[in-house]
Amino acid sequence: MRVAERYDVRARRMFNGMGVYSGEKMFAFLIGDDIGLKLAPTDYQEALSLDGADVLRTESGEPMPQYVRMPKSVLDDECQFAAWVEKSAEYAQMKRLE
Repeated sequence: MRVAERYDVRARRMFNGMGVYSGEKMFAFLIGDDIGLKLAPTDYQEALSLDGADVLRTESGEPMPQYVRMPKSVLDDECQFAAWVEKSAEYAQMKRLE
């Protein structure tokens, strides 16, 4: 994905999934077939309003604050998914500067 090329993206195994980082800040988490993106508060609310979106939960059912499990409709649409990944990576970059 071209979006990832701009954000120094790397992944690390953690718990029963994979954390995806931009620099040292995690912005996405993969659990099974689910992809959760960490989003700024306004983007978080917008993402949760998407049909099929939900709060990302660990395999034990614990919610992961600020992470939205992206719906299949977004994951299947490369342009939509890239736009959400970019929002998430930008938010991680912004948090890194704080």
